[in-house]
Amino acid sequence: MSIDATPHDIHWHRTAPPLSSQLTLNVETSADFVVVGGGLTGTRTALGLAESGARVILLEGKTIGWGASGRSGGQCNPMWRATPDQLAERIGDSCASRLVETTLASADALFDDITKYNIRCDHEQAGWVQAAHCRTAQRDLEQLASAWNAVGANIELLDRPATEAMSGSTEYGFALFHPRGGHVHPLSLTRGFAETAQGFGAQIFENSPVCGIRKDGDRWIVSTPQGAVSTGQIILTTNAYTKDIWPGLQQSFFPLVSISLATAPLSHNLQETILPNAVTLSDTRRAIYYCRFDRDRRLIFGCVGSTDNAATLGGIGRLKRGLATVFPQLADIDIEATWAGRIAVTPEMMPHLHEPDTGIIAGLGFSGRGIAMTSVMARTLVKKALGAHDNTLPFPVTQISRIPLHSVVRRAIPLAAPAMTLRDKLDTWVDAL
Repeated sequence: MSIDATPHDIHWHRTAPPLSSQLTLNVETSADFVVVGGGLTGTRTALGLAESGARVILLEGKTIGWGASGRSGGQCNPMWRATPDQLAERIGDSCASRLVETTLASADALFDDITKYNIRCDHEQAGWVQAAHCRTAQRDLEQLASAWNAVGANIELLDRPATEAMSGSTEYGFALFHPRGGHVHPLSLTRGFAETAQGFGAQIFENSPVCGIRKDGDRWIVSTPQGAVSTGQIILTTNAYTKDIWPGLQQSFFPLVSISLATAPLSHNLQETILPNAVTLSDTRRAIYYCRFDRDRRLIFGCVGSTDNAATLGGIGRLKRGLATVFPQLADIDIEATWAGRIAVTPEMMPHLHEPDTGIIAGLGFSGRGIAMTSVMARTLVKKALGAHDNTLPFPVTQISRIPLHSVVRRAIPLAAPAMTLRDKLDTWVDAL
């Protein structure tokens, strides 16, 4: 998959307020911390470190928000696919307890950040509808809701009439409603974090890809094509667009693809029936359907794609068929834009927090929960970088683990979306029997 797709057709780049032009690093300098990657995780990490009084430099290989943070659906879905007990089995009782507590507060924490830092990102916290696409998925969602409600979540179970009333779709017979969910303009949020970080003194350099990291005594030297930074700590936040910046990091996750479209603004009549309260919607398909409104009440609709080109292997056709399936009343609506972006998916479907060497930490692998969990990870990276003990963090600190046969599986990723779509169809056919 090429990572050179340009953002000029991406809806969020058309509608975000501009970020002031950033310099390219062309000198040798120093900082307390170097953050590599200018997406949501990196900019929020730089903000937190700079707010603490540290000297921070953020290096972005292209422009702020160029990658997934400027391409996502922008939905804040504050819940894992695993139950608290399953989390405890994976990461231990103590860490799971901290992660559960952090997860329950994750959406409110993000929207509090937006208010605190006065970030203009068209945010709405009207809730998230998580819909079941088949009877097996309904049973799984019922168990998920029961487990999370037992630890303090406030998830509502919706039958078919309630699901239809809240979503405007007749496609689903059951759903969960997460009242703390919501949505943001993801690129505006990223740029807002960047501007706020600069206000606290962080330096941001665009078009400054990291081409080397080496140890020099008790310091690290981070090199770019035209400059270098000497630092005590490096924080890697390149997520799904990670290349060979650190041994094994690129092989620790799979770069799946999400593709999206933006419709023309909906009429007032359609707005009264489709997502009538501005909730977000996602379903349980493997090739997940998800949607939300933007500020002008265009519907942003997405699903799983194959490559950085949204049209690959019929991706745009799959998007349009999905839109017509969920909202038949929009089958003939004009489509203003289509685009694609990567998501980093780990084998556990959970983020990874790595410390591969003294003075090097990395956070990545949000597996489709990036809007809520990048902020959780960023605050965790700030705490870790400033000296917090690992037993106070919501994620376990681990070494990097390469996925076996990663290169073989990665080459097959473009075929995943059609395969998942077929399995989703089989689910609905079985339901019809």
